[in-house]
Amino acid sequence: MVKREQVITWLLTPLSWIYGGIMALRNWLFDNKVLSQSEYDVPVVSVGNITVGGTGKTPHVEYILSCMASDYNIAVLSRGYKRKTRGFLMANSHSTPESIGDEPLQIYRKFGMRVKVAVCERRKKGISELLRQYPDIQMILLDDAFQHRYVKPRVSILLTDHSHPIYKDRILPLGRLRESWRQVERADMVVVTKCPDSMQPLDYRLFSKDLEIRPYQGLYFSTISYGSIMPVYPDDEPYNVNLSALTHDDSVLLLTGIANPRNFVRYFRNYPFKATVCHYDDHHDFSRKDIADIEKKFNSLTGKRKMILTTEKDAVRLAYNPYVPHRLKQLMYYLPISVCMKQGLDSNDFISDLIKRTGL
Repeated sequence: MVKREQVITWLLTPLSWIYGGIMALRNWLFDNKVLSQSEYDVPVVSVGNITVGGTGKTPHVEYILSCMASDYNIAVLSRGYKRKTRGFLMANSHSTPESIGDEPLQIYRKFGMRVKVAVCERRKKGISELLRQYPDIQMILLDDAFQHRYVKPRVSILLTDHSHPIYKDRILPLGRLRESWRQVERADMVVVTKCPDSMQPLDYRLFSKDLEIRPYQGLYFSTISYGSIMPVYPDDEPYNVNLSALTHDDSVLLLTGIANPRNFVRYFRNYPFKATVCHYDDHHDFSRKDIADIEKKFNSLTGKRKMILTTEKDAVRLAYNPYVPHRLKQLMYYLPISVCMKQGLDSNDFISDLIKRTGL
């Protein structure tokens, strides 16, 4: 008897070949200058991936900003995924997830006036407008732009998830790859993200070998670091909740709307409280019905104390959601996330190498 998985593979394989062939042709046209690329005097740095979501692009953009924004005048340009506006927009104090998207807003809320944050679905137009308005910009970070080849970046940074490396994946729709993983050769810097603390020297060497890293490429490894929980609604009199004080008698609803919630959920395994996961799709826009469903799930939890924990990206959308009742606002917290580069490797320091490659 033919297994269901085999039937699905047979059906999806031709579609994967067709899609992969289209992407290969597109890359060939760029490589052979049939399709033109624009270059700029100001260093443009692309941070992206080959897979569909979940590699940690925004935390890595924030890592670069946290290391460089004090010394350099940097702008971030994103397409503003799932925003309800069009054209070029600068982030400001009146911006919302609907106007510029959740990830650009998250960056703006963290770095404020230290960094210019803009959105534009046409990257060339966005870069030109940024340089027109702010001619003193020294570097532009393009978020999620590895496939956007109409702009030729000074430095291209490619991310791949440690637990789902690109060389073990397949092209859409059979797998999660947007194009062949061998396009890794276009990257100047490759970062293996979400690495466990248990990695050994042999693991680093195997990744270098399997990714077929070239001499001109830098290979780096990063891990995720979590901070102390913060209230999603600091102005709504949140209860003073200490995560470490929760016991087996307490319950937590883990609310996620990201591409890969695995690490977020896994982080709480060592806590004694009872955890219930409520997951939505990446960049999910929580509707009135969604909030009602979340409230219903929350009410069904048992325990002396109850709370809702969500991700940093979800917190940005929820903070502007008009349907969240005051009672839930007081018990809703998010877990801040940041990136740490793993030390003691043969490669050069990530930021030092980035500065050298951009010529800053």
